[in-house]
Amino acid sequence: DEYVLVLSKPSGLLSVPGRDKHLQDSLQTRAEREFPNALLVHRLDMETSGVFIMALNKDVQRNLGLQFERRKTEKTYIARVWGQPKDDAGQIDLPLRCDWERRPIQMVCHDHGKPSQTKWRVLAVEKDDAEQSISRIELKPITGRSHQLRVHMAEIGHPILGDPFYAHEKAFKEASRLQLHAQSLTIHHPKDGAIISFKSDVEF
Repeated sequence: DEYVLVLSKPSGLLSVPGRDKHLQDSLQTRAEREFPNALLVHRLDMETSGVFIMALNKDVQRNLGLQFERRKTEKTYIARVWGQPKDDAGQIDLPLRCDWERRPIQMVCHDHGKPSQTKWRVLAVEKDDAEQSISRIELKPITGRSHQLRVHMAEIGHPILGDPFYAHEKAFKEASRLQLHAQSLTIHHPKDGAIISFKSDVEF
């Protein structure tokens, strides 16, 4: 509409352009070709697919930015992970910070990390094997730290399949792409505050 632009980002595409010439292609630059007024509100990792929202004027950008900052939005992700959690659901509470010597890698740090919480729920056990179980998980980040879902799942022993940074070799090779998808995003519409949800079908 005249306020927001909602897109479905494919895996492998940057949210914003990088510094080098070969990194100029991104969802932001593609959107701006069709909608010159489109303004960035948030980002998804290059490997992550799914719902992506942009503002179509400065006031909307400010409004949506505050919603993300004040946790007024609700985000739901779907992931396929290594193994089968012993519980059906839970919450991860592990502080995160950047591992500066290995940027963009993030790490758990109880001394200097920022508070980070993720709710998770098992949707299905897709493969139940003594050596290699695979589970489909719903993830709801309470905070929005960089790589939060990827680090949190790896830290509890269930790395996301296809993750080049945090999965062990077997989990990385189990999928041709990161198995993480932003399935839905709920916001208060900048025009009137009405709660509205956007959804993108999972590709895996």
